[in-house]
Amino acid sequence: MFEQNLLNTFNKLETPFYYYDLNLLKNTLNQIIKAAPTKYKIHYALKANNNKTILSTIKETGFGADCVSGNEIKRAIEVGFKTQDIVFAGVGKSDKEINFALDNNIFCFNVESIHELQVINELASIKNKIACIALRINPNVDAFTHKYITTGLEENKFGINPYELDAFLEEIKKYKNIDLIGLHFHIGSQIEDLNPFKNLCLRVNEINKWFISKGYLLPHINLGGGLGINYQEPDKEAIVDFKAYFDVFQNYLELLPLQQIHFELGRCIVAQCGSLISRVLYIKNGTNTNFAILDAGMTELIRPALYQAYHKIENLTAISLERKQQSIYDIVGPICESSDCFGKAVIFPETFRGDIIAIRSAGAYGKVMSNRYNLRDEIKELTA
Repeated sequence: MFEQNLLNTFNKLETPFYYYDLNLLKNTLNQIIKAAPTKYKIHYALKANNNKTILSTIKETGFGADCVSGNEIKRAIEVGFKTQDIVFAGVGKSDKEINFALDNNIFCFNVESIHELQVINELASIKNKIACIALRINPNVDAFTHKYITTGLEENKFGINPYELDAFLEEIKKYKNIDLIGLHFHIGSQIEDLNPFKNLCLRVNEINKWFISKGYLLPHINLGGGLGINYQEPDKEAIVDFKAYFDVFQNYLELLPLQQIHFELGRCIVAQCGSLISRVLYIKNGTNTNFAILDAGMTELIRPALYQAYHKIENLTAISLERKQQSIYDIVGPICESSDCFGKAVIFPETFRGDIIAIRSAGAYGKVMSNRYNLRDEIKELTA
């Protein structure tokens, strides 16, 4: 919910911009710390949101960083994350990125192919360094989420299939500059049903026992992230039930005492603290619907166009003025694409030029995925 004084502030500012509620972020972080057993290590996934103020706030909790590019590693180091808490994931790491990670002695590379393994070993040998790695294994667990954000099935580009593991172990034996320290799993994103995480635990148990039978008791087991949020009612569930999430792993994961459990949480930490604030430019009356044309578009928030993702849209001006009359609107942006639409046939308060609009739950995969198509200005961010 947005208080009147905040709406007054928004009215004075040039739109569009991202607004981040740091109090909600801090409360979310506190709930994670309270719910997670002390033996669990949390790495925040920078791909969700890399705003420096947000990163600094998360870093203060003692969380590590999960990075998927060299520049994310650089950003994490800049804001003060310990290099020994940085994990480097991603299916296509460049030589430049690998070298940067090696130079900064990060904790671990999550490796996804034999070819990548070979390259990391070559680059580490040139520097006379040992690269710590975890094998990202494809558990073939269906996350039952959107096909574009499912990552744990055999048809996905991510991870190593179990039938390849013998070959990997034989390959690793050849390399003097590789230290296999763990296993990594990630099945997808925006997972609201906890059953896929239970299924993941059962597969991890099997795979971990297989490695132990081969003489590899690996000290680090990384379960990835993927916990979803409530996009429909962000105020009713501003903070997800982290206890229920961690209880799944407590109840179904069968690891040995010396094995540490890692997570890579992103969306569920930052999504609800962020909103895209926009202003109505025009109202266009159509035959079957009206169009509310905003000054924010798919260049600022691409998720609805890319994933057909739902975000709750609120007319803050109408709420403040207690307008009762409603109409049906397609809420669209100014970009020259028909896919530039935030919501179709939305039952919405009567809306006028200049009204302030909040597109909720946009703290994750909002600003980081924004672009300058149509030579749009780079969108600004406001934290409070």
